[in-house]
Amino acid sequence: MEHPSPQELGNLPGRVGEKDPEAIAISFLFSFANPANERAVAKALRSLALPISVSHEVLPEFREYERTSTVVVNAYLQPVMQRYLESLASRLQTPTAKKNSRSTIFIMQSSGGITALETATREPVRTVLSGPAGGVVGAAAAARRSGFDEIISFDMGGTSTDVALIDREPLASSQSEIAGLPVGVPMLDIHTVGAGGGSLARFDIAGALRVGPESAGADPGPICYGRGALPTVTDANLILGRLQPHRFLGGEFQLDLDRTRNTVRAWLKAQKSTLSLEQFSAGVIRVASATMEKALRVVSIERGHDPRRFTLVAFGGAGGLHACELAQALSIPRVIVPAMPGALSAFGILVSDVVKDYSRTVLWRATTKLPLSRLQEEFTKLSQNAQRDIRAESWTGAIGERRTIDVRYRGQGYELNVPFSRSLVADFHQAHAQRYGYSHPGREVELVTLRLRATVKSPQAKTVTSSGDTDSRNAAEAPYSKSPRSTYNPDYQPVHFNGKALKTAIHERDQLRVEKKYTGPAIVTEYSATTVIPPGKRFFTDRTGNLVIEIQ
Repeated sequence: MEHPSPQELGNLPGRVGEKDPEAIAISFLFSFANPANERAVAKALRSLALPISVSHEVLPEFREYERTSTVVVNAYLQPVMQRYLESLASRLQTPTAKKNSRSTIFIMQSSGGITALETATREPVRTVLSGPAGGVVGAAAAARRSGFDEIISFDMGGTSTDVALIDREPLASSQSEIAGLPVGVPMLDIHTVGAGGGSLARFDIAGALRVGPESAGADPGPICYGRGALPTVTDANLILGRLQPHRFLGGEFQLDLDRTRNTVRAWLKAQKSTLSLEQFSAGVIRVASATMEKALRVVSIERGHDPRRFTLVAFGGAGGLHACELAQALSIPRVIVPAMPGALSAFGILVSDVVKDYSRTVLWRATTKLPLSRLQEEFTKLSQNAQRDIRAESWTGAIGERRTIDVRYRGQGYELNVPFSRSLVADFHQAHAQRYGYSHPGREVELVTLRLRATVKSPQAKTVTSSGDTDSRNAAEAPYSKSPRSTYNPDYQPVHFNGKALKTAIHERDQLRVEKKYTGPAIVTEYSATTVIPPGKRFFTDRTGNLVIEIQ
């Protein structure tokens, strides 16, 4: 469109103000190429003193629908996040801290890195999946301490399960969806399914057993918590002996086994089911595991990765209950359960780097020869923006950069993100063949969007000690660690595996001797989670405090 006239700009605040908005989103069709009109409109609306989201600032890329959707989500979140974060800052800042706000509060982003509070307030759309992103970063950090950098993270909580594949480093995707709306800012590539400890079991109209996505939530919660009335995955684990009633939350909360058995038995009778409690519970576990197995296949096999190369890192309150069965189904050779698995997402946020993401759509054609000078010029501009923004937030230290390009065959409607190098075109052909099973080496390719990720090691990153540090286990397990007893002997309880009740060792995690090999069947309990080890599987705690289970 033509540049708006001074009269149009002068009338705009009054016209917008009549609607009594809480925030404003501005998105013009070609602002990724020429942002002048968006800047003029934004300047005219500043007089309203409202949060303003401008598309070329939030997401300077083509595809106007995705860009507009992203900036609208940002505007929707701005008033709520601004009020909350500013209130949080005012409560936490002491007179000394106010001199240096950066050292007081930082915010996790969906991309797997932290940012300053002011940036999160201005662009809250970058934080919508910050919790799951923290789990992925934490899983990668915990596994790296044990010497594994090819992992699949498995985060099972009360309502859902989040999985992600990390091939040496967590990678972000620029094509995500939140509540049915496309969001184009970088987010870690996390796949979520509606299967968690609180997922409800039911029989459908044809009599087939279903689990989730509906959840009992925290109120009323599973039957065994004392208020729920409908069976959940947690109740099924309790009936099968996989959860121990007196060892939940380190013994601070007792699960009601009698109430669970009686309530589920009455529910099955009302459903006219002839299944026993154990048969029904085993079925619930199998159905829930099938849903989670499908999610693991989505991030691995369906994207050209062989799960046999990876280690499954299980965390969240319920991750350890199901991880071994899932790893066995996918031929994943080992499972790692980090120390304090229920708090791993918080740990990941604590040790995340400072991250800034920048992008620019160019739409340049290329065959075998790249326009290297033009690419270098554009990346230099993005790098300068990163330097300016990082130093403006008072972060210190060396700035690392990762340069990538979204590439596609000319005429395609989707891209693959490929690291920038002189062999970019050949690397794209290879990546396309891995992802989709074919490539067209002689076909013209198109360079779509340039991306730069700038990182700075955060002051908290030193929390992750080296894998050889023998003191790291105690640091990781505090405040729930105990001194191992020299005469420690586990309890034994019947636990159902594959339809049979087997005598099973019940271990307290902090009583396991470092690097001593144990054999399943076993249950390992701790404050924030429970881990189930099937018969014949060997396990041990290594010197970093990770519980390692050998599946293959």
